[in-house]
Amino acid sequence: MTKVFPNGASSSSTDATQTVLTVWKKSMLLNCEGFTVFDANGNLAYRVDNYLAGNKAQILLMDAAGNPLFTIRRKRLSLADSWVVYEGESGVNPRFSARKQMNLLKSKCLARIVEGSWSGMGMCTYEIEGCYGKRCCAVYDEKRRIVAEIKRKEATGGMSFGMDVFRLVVQPQIDTTVAMALLVLLDQMFGSSSTP
Repeated sequence: MTKVFPNGASSSSTDATQTVLTVWKKSMLLNCEGFTVFDANGNLAYRVDNYLAGNKAQILLMDAAGNPLFTIRRKRLSLADSWVVYEGESGVNPRFSARKQMNLLKSKCLARIVEGSWSGMGMCTYEIEGCYGKRCCAVYDEKRRIVAEIKRKEATGGMSFGMDVFRLVVQPQIDTTVAMALLVLLDQMFGSSSTP
């Protein structure tokens, strides 16, 4: 069986300053939905286990030991599809908020992310463009630099892993945990079967 996580050959072609994670859209636990994320050495880096398979209202991003890093909650009673991301499990003082882009004129943009909450109408911190369904997305910062990318992963020999295994390439300008939270947000917004 082909390894899902990176090996020395696949990670050596990347820039030394960036972090490359292999994301597997599968929970480590039976009967759960989520993600299992490996670092370049094949060690578990992050996990998302959604114990209530149909519940997309709240998702918890955890480190390898199961410690909560971010809680991602969908806002209820909102005109736009919006999510709020909190540090740990606190649910107080949002770290950032995300809104699914609904403007048909600007179809490249999938989502906009601001620091804190949307009520402050702060400046856009990150903008995500591309197609999550095809695993081809770029995260831009406020200076329009690509700070993270979601890319399809292929095994050595050209064999494809399909859409459930892909790479998250993170530049040093963004925290790897924040980039992983943005990936989980995209999955909540567009899911595996959508191809916006």
